[in-house]
Amino acid sequence: MAAIKEWSKDDRPREKLVLKTANALSNSELLAILINNGTKDKSAVELAKELLQKTNNDLKKLGKLSVNDILQLKIKGLGIAKAVSIVAALELGIRRDATEKQTQVYKSSNDIAHFLKAKFQYLSKEIFAVVYLNNSNKLIHEEVISEGGITGTLVDTRIILKNALSYGATNIILCHNHPSGNLKPSDADKKITNKIKQAATLLDIHLLDHIIVSDEGYFSFADDGLL
Repeated sequence: MAAIKEWSKDDRPREKLVLKTANALSNSELLAILINNGTKDKSAVELAKELLQKTNNDLKKLGKLSVNDILQLKIKGLGIAKAVSIVAALELGIRRDATEKQTQVYKSSNDIAHFLKAKFQYLSKEIFAVVYLNNSNKLIHEEVISEGGITGTLVDTRIILKNALSYGATNIILCHNHPSGNLKPSDADKKITNKIKQAATLLDIHLLDHIIVSDEGYFSFADDGLL
């Protein structure tokens, strides 16, 4: 089948997007624009449909794939360049969503949880992040402290508090993701939360919450009475 540039005008995803809007395109057509061209046997749209089928037509699952993950699907015609374009575009979408949900002042766990969920829900590995706030709960800074799991060795309380003092933060919110989707806090989650809370209190820094996020939703330690 012919490449996109050789199709009739009405059939071209690019022209369809220009003549109408992005909303008028199917998921496979949008992916086809990123894929750019197909092979001698399959069009870009067909390659896009095959990729979607591999992820059960679930854009959340697609959003979690790395370049290597896409290559491991072994779809003929989807090489590293196309995989890079797809991952980059999906990451932009994730960042746009997070930016839209970010506010400068956080008044409730719901405010911060939606921002953190948008930012971290698609990650395939576990991360631990900290949000630093002033005494009016205005955002000063947020950053990932560690990757790979929640243990006392990976989450360094000293680094968290050193950063809080450096940024002039008086309030902090912890966050980590559960790639499995399960939002129930583990014993390790509870232990590290208590450890950080006790250490922060000695420096007059308040731990406001610990938010667990996944593509299933979020869990708030504060809302559940665990702080």
